[in-house]
Amino acid sequence: MTLLPTLPPTPLRTARLLLRPYLLSDAPAFFGLLAAEGARLQPAFPRRVAAVRTYADAQQQLRLFGEQWRQRRLLVWGIWHEASGEYLGDISLQPDTPRIRTGEIGYYLATAAEGRGYAREALAAVVQYAFGPLETQLLTLRCHPDNVRSQATAEALGFQRVGPDEPGIWHYALSPS
Repeated sequence: MTLLPTLPPTPLRTARLLLRPYLLSDAPAFFGLLAAEGARLQPAFPRRVAAVRTYADAQQQLRLFGEQWRQRRLLVWGIWHEASGEYLGDISLQPDTPRIRTGEIGYYLATAAEGRGYAREALAAVVQYAFGPLETQLLTLRCHPDNVRSQATAEALGFQRVGPDEPGIWHYALSPS
């Protein structure tokens, strides 16, 4: 059995954003957003909110993200506004296997960052990275039926709704063109 090499943390840049794997020094911003908006994020990201109840939890979660990245189990980027350095949220790719043939994308933004096209920009960067260097063959994402913004973001990038849906969850998929 041949082991895959570790996957180096890879930052991604867009016209306005820097997506980068978290550093431990990002704990204040990461914790601040989850503490302030945990109730809003809870329905879509229950495990994340439950895992980060205290500042120490946030530090531990960021350490875990680094280890999961190296093991190809979960790739998580913090989303930062390139010009201002403001922390906006995060986006992740959870592979099905270490070879990353398929993966599920999840993302969230601070309320103040919504409605400015940042989610679409970040999602486009992760899709390009997944279908490019990672050679992923299928990307999926889930969203709640009432999350019209997330649906529009996914559909704008070519994701199509696929079934079967779970109660209260719509599924989307995208293959490389």
